[in-house]
Order: sequence, then structure tokens, then C-alpha cells
Amino acid sequence: MKRRRPDEEKKLADDARLLRAWKKFHREEREAVLAGPYGSTLAELFRMADNLHCVRPAQLIGLVGAVDWAPVPYEARLAVLHELNAAITRHREKRGLEPISDNLPGEPDNAYRVIRRILTLAKAAQ
Repeated sequence: MKRRRPDEEKKLADDARLLRAWKKFHREEREAVLAGPYGSTLAELFRMADNLHCVRPAQLIGLVGAVDWAPVPYEARLAVLHELNAAITRHREKRGLEPISDNLPGEPDNAYRVIRRILTLAKAAQ
């Protein structure tokens, strides 16, 4: 068995530390969104994301489209988008598919791209 050099070990430790910090940041972001004034609405959306094996893409798009995103802060929308992206990626990988499958030009958008458009194009409350 080959022994790692100290600089390789340091890089691995740094990468592990950064990954833990990144996961902690997103976990805290999710908790903050759920604790905020839109938590009850977004909790249902997160519940659907956590159970994608039981949800059809049209149902997820329908729920996202039914939410009035205008009063929801942009940072909260980004947290929702991140959670949905992570859930869709996990779901695809569990089914043996490529993690990301964007459409080719001229093809209809997939569920994630439709949801992203809904979240990012919503007018912010003035």
C-alpha cells in the first residue's frame, strides 16, 4: 500500500473540511427558510423534494407554479432551487441515470429548468 505524501493528506483534509462547511451552510439555509414566514408553504415543497420517487414532475411543477414567489426573498428562492436541484440529482443517480440531463436546443425543458424559470423570473415585491 502506497503511503500518501503530507501535502496530499493536507489537501484531502482541506477538501473534507470544505465539504462539511458547504453542507452545513446549505443545511442552515434550509432551516432558516423553513423557520421564516413562508416556512409552511415551502415545507410542503421540501417534503415533495424529499419524496421524489412518489411525485410526478408535473405535480412538482404545479406546486412551484401555485406559490406566489413575489414576496419570497431571492435568497430563499435560491435555497429552494438548490434543494430541488440536489433532490432531482439524487433521484436520477439512484435510478442509474446521469445526474444532469439538460435538453438539447429545440427540445422541451425538463422539470428542473421549468422550476428554475418560475423561481428566477418571479417579480420581487417592491
